[in-house]
Amino acid sequence: MTTFTSNLANEIAPVLRGLTFDGQKGLFVHQTSDKQPSLLLPAVREGDSVEEACALWKRLLSAYTDERQLYPAVIGIDGLSVQYGLGTNYDEAARAEGVSALPTLAPSESRSDVVRDKIALVTGGAQGFGEGMVRSLVEMGAFVYIADMNAEGAKKLADELNYEACITVAKPLAVNVTDETSVAQMMDEVARQTGSMDLFISNAGVLRAGSVKSMQLKDFQFVTNVDYTGFFICTKFASRQMALQNLPSLSYYTDIIAISSKSGLQGSNKNGAYAGAKFGTIGLTQSFALELVEDNIKVNAICPGNFLDGPLWSDPEKGLFVQYLNAGKVPGAKTVADVRRFYESKVPMNRGCRTADVMKAILYIVEQTYETGQAVPVTGGQVMLN
Repeated sequence: MTTFTSNLANEIAPVLRGLTFDGQKGLFVHQTSDKQPSLLLPAVREGDSVEEACALWKRLLSAYTDERQLYPAVIGIDGLSVQYGLGTNYDEAARAEGVSALPTLAPSESRSDVVRDKIALVTGGAQGFGEGMVRSLVEMGAFVYIADMNAEGAKKLADELNYEACITVAKPLAVNVTDETSVAQMMDEVARQTGSMDLFISNAGVLRAGSVKSMQLKDFQFVTNVDYTGFFICTKFASRQMALQNLPSLSYYTDIIAISSKSGLQGSNKNGAYAGAKFGTIGLTQSFALELVEDNIKVNAICPGNFLDGPLWSDPEKGLFVQYLNAGKVPGAKTVADVRRFYESKVPMNRGCRTADVMKAILYIVEQTYETGQAVPVTGGQVMLN
């Protein structure tokens, strides 16, 4: 039996979002209007059963919608208020009431529709690979939280995407994934803004290469804290919300996806801290998947190959191409182009990994409801699983 704790407001929000899913078999988006109908539900107290509250709320919600044929956009609980858009099944009634309704969703026509109108969060989303995923998800119709230590960069990206869309399609969140308080505050803000979410992408990561003979412990721990421990902390707080969201229907599938690496599938020369953290992330993925399956939370990892077009590799001053050229790591290389060709030649498909390649794996994971605990390689054939 699950009970509410002292963090009532932020626990009620995901439960109510799950309740709307159960009632309408559809997702809901925030939409504020004075004309929107409201429904007041009984308050709950710390220690009350979530399951019993759900059963009572279901009955009241059903009676309300049967009578009015209109889904309440604002649900209040003794001063606590959670706002949702109108259910697509009630569009005509909503128009008759003079309320602006959400458009009816067309049948799925492409794989990208599996994230349309869903709520996603991407850590490390302000730049590089993360920015590419944020942009792609928005283009596919998702609402996206851009979570990053670089708060200014996250806000700049969100402002750009919202300006281009002429509506709010993204919101920035400042977070340090290595700090439990910071991650907890991030998830509390998600609960306040949208009730919860459907897709959490743990992408924040760092890389410090170096020989095991000379690498400083602080550098090793820095990589481990962000790439490995950060995934644990994020999953800890994200899964709590997602589990509450599932309780009303017991059929609300959500996804946590770790962006690992091909270095999580095979060792990496003089890059042991990074490879070790990524290997460890896959171990966590499999373990969390076994535990969270009871909450309909799928946990998977994606293992991309080298993102050669991203700033980690291609930055003209600090990128790995420049570093490897200066360090003489690639025998005979005289230019950055020589170094790039060397690394491209290691890939059977003769190019680096791109955002679009990873997005296809993300869409597959979300669409596939009969798989969890997997590490999906996206390496152009550079790493092949047994």
